Amino acid sequence: MNNNKIYELTQDGVDKLKNELTDLIDNKRPQNLIFLKEAREQGDLSENADYDAARNEQSKIETRIIEIENILKNTKIIRLSNKDIVEIGKVVEVEHLDQGKVAKYYLVGTIEANPMKKKISVDSPLGKALIGHEKGDVLSYKSPTGKTFSIKILDVLNENL
Repeated sequence: MNNNKIYELTQDGVDKLKNELTDLIDNKRPQNLIFLKEAREQGDLSENADYDAARNEQSKIETRIIEIENILKNTKIIRLSNKDIVEIGKVVEVEHLDQGKVAKYYLVGTIEANPMKKKISVDSPLGKALIGHEKGDVLSYKSPTGKTFSIKILDVLNENL
């Protein structure tokens, strides 16, 4: 998998990928090899569901190892500026003017995004709208459903959620 794409990640994102890679290599791969060995010992491999499942899992593990190694090899770690400008790697506190709700979002690269944990991609509609703005700015963005939302930036923080 030779990929020239550069992945922008926070240090936290890099650390999580390194931990996942270590777990795959040190735990999941050896455990899977034990399952493969046990399944082989059951005899006829042509009708052995355990063997097929272990081979499928082995394929997933090896693919993910290669994927993580490629990402880490092509990663640019995000360095935060001290400016109060919204950029990748910063936490932004916003007020959703239509609903009167306040929320904090952590702006991250696409592969770190997790909306359930308030980690939004800078490539998302909200992320794109926020980038380059500062505290006090009022702006609007269009959601993937086509609805337009207005927000006010209450604060720009150099911290993690």
